[in-house]
Amino acid sequence: MKSTNNKYLRYAKIGCLSIGLLAAQSCQDVLKETVISPIGNDYMNSPKGLSDGVNAAYSAVRSWYGTERGNNFTIFGTDTYTNGADGSWKFMNTYTTDFDTRNGHVQELWDEFYRGINTCNAVIERAPSVTGMADATKKQRVAEAKFLRAHNYFILTQLFGGVDLRLTETLVPTKDVKRSTVAAQYAAIIKDLTEAIPDLEAKAKSSDYGRATRPAAEHLLGKVYLTKATSEAKAADDYSKAVPLFQNVISNYGIKLLPDFGAVHRQGNEINDEVIWSIQYTRDPLTNGGGNNAHVFFLMEYDTQPGMQRDTENGRPFKRYRPTDYTLNVIFKDRQNDSRYKKTFVDTFLSNRPGAYNISFDPSKARVTFAQGDTTIFLPGFEMPVAERARKPYQVLVPSRYDERIFPSLRKHIDGGRVDRTQFEGGRDYIAFRLADTYLMLAEAQLNTANLAGAVTNINTVRRRAAWSGRESAMEVTTAQMNLELIIEERERELIGEQMRWLDLKRWGILLERVKRFNAQAAPNIKDFHALRPIPQTQIDRSLSGSDGGSPQFTQNPGY
Repeated sequence: MKSTNNKYLRYAKIGCLSIGLLAAQSCQDVLKETVISPIGNDYMNSPKGLSDGVNAAYSAVRSWYGTERGNNFTIFGTDTYTNGADGSWKFMNTYTTDFDTRNGHVQELWDEFYRGINTCNAVIERAPSVTGMADATKKQRVAEAKFLRAHNYFILTQLFGGVDLRLTETLVPTKDVKRSTVAAQYAAIIKDLTEAIPDLEAKAKSSDYGRATRPAAEHLLGKVYLTKATSEAKAADDYSKAVPLFQNVISNYGIKLLPDFGAVHRQGNEINDEVIWSIQYTRDPLTNGGGNNAHVFFLMEYDTQPGMQRDTENGRPFKRYRPTDYTLNVIFKDRQNDSRYKKTFVDTFLSNRPGAYNISFDPSKARVTFAQGDTTIFLPGFEMPVAERARKPYQVLVPSRYDERIFPSLRKHIDGGRVDRTQFEGGRDYIAFRLADTYLMLAEAQLNTANLAGAVTNINTVRRRAAWSGRESAMEVTTAQMNLELIIEERERELIGEQMRWLDLKRWGILLERVKRFNAQAAPNIKDFHALRPIPQTQIDRSLSGSDGGSPQFTQNPGY
């Protein structure tokens, strides 16, 4: 376990109690900590069984955060990232017809989230009859289940639109499924979170670190209202309802921005004052499931370059996600005042393979020689003149030389704690909710309720923290500059690589326009219907009516 005085939430596997809706599901949860097997159906009617059920429900969120599927859904096919050289999922960036109803990521996420939802349903329904458990503890466990159920349905609603809104426990296989409406789903999500908030721990961090707390639920509910406000279920008061929720998170729990932006995702600092809720991973291969794998996807091919070989410190470079020109030249244009370019991207590599080499990408010199620890690659972020590059004893990677293999690597998820340089299953916690996001969402809600002064105050709080020392005033914006475009850019300066961009572009209604403008690989194929993902074909097939197969009760999204 992690070295801290805090007690950690331990996920559980509880056999088949978290059965999928249509029974063509495995009984094996993807991730587990405490294994409890075999068990009977009455196990969750006991205090320990109820608690283990909640712990098992947490494991479903590991199918989203820090995984390849969660990142492919949210990083690929946006304005700020496009595909690198490797990987078999490029079609999720390019929106070709390969992105179809048999997409493995779609099916896996659907099955895991519904498995988690059904476990939550069981906890909520069975809790009233459980005896021998303190009432306050029981209320908290039910509140956690409602938080998790709302979380899963919120992600599903954003990705797929109407889904099967199932709020009672499914004990046996069934084909009785139908698509709900987005409005009904938002109503259920809001009800769950509203009911959960009073019974969750009213503090920044749970005594079992990793459990949902009151500020986590308020943060999520505020985001639900912010997203609903631009959906087909929108109401006139959505933005105004979001504002006090975000304000509570900021003001009432002692959660605060770290002084240094670069420290938020620094390895070893995953438990910090800015974190509202994080997904728990471990270094134990028996309990870490698939692990937090975000560390591999954002890295350039440094390991084939002169003076370098793969190591744990620099990471295992999958070369999946490559920042677009828009990201580098517009989002991170200001590097004189704003520290976030420097603290977000790797700009220096130090030799771990000493020797003399021919150059690979920098023709300003013919040969380079490195001792251990010498700089081998430097990315200045601008077109350094050839004459200046020639004077450097290392290779200089300038923007005109970026390609699908070599480009600025994201720092946020690098995991040097892996046991060896090939290990895929990372062990760092994944920060899902943090306070800078709360500030930015509050500013957005205030902008949409005509409170420009409030929006400026909150966005400037984030921008001042991001400033280089002494440049805080230069980072401040005025009410005249306060508009949606500022928020669109500011969110990515702060939150790039944190599984939010695709969902943000969708809720702003600009996914198609922005991808066509800024993602050359995706621009030829993206269409309006891509604002929804395909329903997995397995779900359609399982709902077929009649002995001869009949017609599906569960319809597909248009365009797929």
